[in-house]
Amino acid sequence: MPQGGQPTLITSVQRALRLLEAVSEESGGTTAKNLSRRTGIALPTTYHLLRTLVHEGYLEKLDDGAFILGDQVAELHTAARGQGLRSRVRSVMVDLRDALNAAVYLAHYREGEVVVTDIVDSPRTPRVDTWADFRETAHATAIGKCLLSGLSRDERLDHFDRYPPADLTPRTITRIHDLIDGPDHPVVTDSEEYSLGTACMAAPVSGAGVPTTLAISFPARKLTAHASFGTPLRTAADEIARTFAVAGGPHAAE
Repeated sequence: MPQGGQPTLITSVQRALRLLEAVSEESGGTTAKNLSRRTGIALPTTYHLLRTLVHEGYLEKLDDGAFILGDQVAELHTAARGQGLRSRVRSVMVDLRDALNAAVYLAHYREGEVVVTDIVDSPRTPRVDTWADFRETAHATAIGKCLLSGLSRDERLDHFDRYPPADLTPRTITRIHDLIDGPDHPVVTDSEEYSLGTACMAAPVSGAGVPTTLAISFPARKLTAHASFGTPLRTAADEIARTFAVAGGPHAAE
């Protein structure tokens, strides 16, 4: 960093950004000469920068010589929206982790598979040891059971045809009838069905476009004391549901 603590700035980058901003303000596109006048950038430099921006996909040159924004700008915009959505959802998960002292998970059921998309944990609240693939063990986890509850009966049967329930611990429920036709609960719990010593609770995230769940895990010995965790878990799931609704669903974060 130069003297005085001022950051080093790259002038050519600044000029390219000014050109992009100027093009964005012209709905029908604009010429290199007009851009040079508007930005105060010398015309030869303007041409060089415009050629580079066109080559990289940030601008497109029309047949009449005018420049408009390119597809790469739209891709950046989409990515920025997705990052903003992920940041807001993760903030809710971090708050829940800190409030409940439990690892927090976000998962979806997509194209016939259980997909865990985010985990928020810490050294004090470690995530469950995923010794068996969650895609194959939906019958034994609160995450999987909650996601499957958002499917039709036929879809659940199809899932278990592809992933037959297996005993993972002495507490794992494997009877198809119990898994398919069991009672629905606002919060799903598993106690040592997936991993001995670990309990998990999951709540559905409604309106996400695909079955989605928010879940927590913690030591099974604390399950009785943590029975009240269902309320803050549902509250956080509802908050994430509202975030997805505004953004158009969890796919907006991809």
